This record gives sequence, C-alpha cells and structure tokens, in this order.
Amino acid sequence: MYRKIVIIPTYNEKENVKKIAVAVRSLSEEFDILFVDDGSPDGTGAIIKEMQKSDSHIHLIERSGKLGLGTAYITGFRFCTEHGYDFICEMDADFSHNPNDLPRLTKACENDIYDVSIGSRYVRGGGVRNWGFERKFLSYGASLYVRFLTFMNIKDPTAGFVCYKREVLERIDLDKIKFIGYAFQIEMKFAAWTNGFRLKEVPIVFIDRVEGKSKMNSSIIGEAIFGVLKMKWNSFFSSYRKD
Repeated sequence: MYRKIVIIPTYNEKENVKKIAVAVRSLSEEFDILFVDDGSPDGTGAIIKEMQKSDSHIHLIERSGKLGLGTAYITGFRFCTEHGYDFICEMDADFSHNPNDLPRLTKACENDIYDVSIGSRYVRGGGVRNWGFERKFLSYGASLYVRFLTFMNIKDPTAGFVCYKREVLERIDLDKIKFIGYAFQIEMKFAAWTNGFRLKEVPIVFIDRVEGKSKMNSSIIGEAIFGVLKMKWNSFFSSYRKD
C-alpha cells in the first residue's frame, strides 16, 4: 500500500484551512496532510492544531514568519521523505486546486512510467475559471517563455498542483533550489527534468480563490521572468543532482 501525503503551505488561510482538510481527508483514497504555516497572524495555526486532536494524519510545521512558498515546500519535502511517504503532492489551500483531482495525480505516477505528474491548465481538458484577460495572458505567456528558454515540453511549467515520487525528491539536491516565490514551481520541474525523470501533465481546471487574498505580486512575476534566464544559464555549469 502506497503512503500518500499532500503539502499545503498556509499564510492567513483561516477561511479555508478546515474546509480543505475535510475535503482531502474525505477522499476515497487516504492522503495525509502536512500544513506548513508561516506564523499566520489570523490564527490559521491554531485551527490546524485543533484538527490534529481528532486526526493523527494531519501534520503541522510552524515557521516564525513569512519565508516564501519555495522554502515552505522544501521544508515539507524534507519532512515527507524522512517519514517514508511514497507519493508527495503539493497544492494550494484556497480550493484553486480541486482535492478530488489528487487521486488522478498519484495514479499517473503509480505505473512506473512517470515520476512527476502535473495538474495542467493548458493541456486538452484543462482550463481556468474566474480569471480576467490580463491574468490569463500573463500566465500563458509565462508558460510559453519558460518552454522557449528551457526546452521542456511542459505546457504548464508554473503549475502548483504536482505529485512527486519520493525518489525524485531524494535525488534532487534541494539545497540548490533557489527560487522562493511562484518561480519555485518552474525550478522544481526543471530540476526533475534535467535529472532524467519523466513528467506527465494531467488536465485540471484551476478555479481562482473565493475566500482569502491572493499572494501574487510584482516581485513574484519579476522573479519568474529574470530568474528563469539565470536558472537556464547556471544549468550549463552545474546540475541539481546530489553529489
């Protein structure tokens, strides 16, 4: 029996955190949950602790402040590999990613054909809802930009709904992952791809958050634009593989 877990970073997600936990834990397949909370001042951590009293499959790592999405996932990856999980997923807390799609992501990695599965908005059957033209343009444009620079045949390299086999995270040198914002998602896929792992895109419909506030800002976009250039350049001189 495979052990599966989903990492959910949180910062001021009191409106969503209990609902997302119930949705994940109610799936027909068992997924543990690891919340990584960056000291949310709205009491998100306290809500998670209350849920832990009745469900031992809910885990929490509390950090001292807002340290970035990338470092939250790296912290979560280390926890999950150390605790022997076979499939390690990542998703948002705000229902932009549908928890019902989690079994589809893990199934794509269960047949020894693929090592990483990506919930993709830009393959046949995927899409987005509740986005304006500007955000659609930025997102799709960023995807084309990344594909052009990296040569990865991934239509949605910025996607944040992903499943990794444990072996992928054990082989990648996580200390070499430098992005902390949403460009982290690009770098992780690039690291897996350059290490020879097989990536599969699974169609999902991304629904913009209903409750809480978006974490997107101009510095995150700038990191993605200029950071990808640096990432590609550095790849000529070093790899993401552990020595």
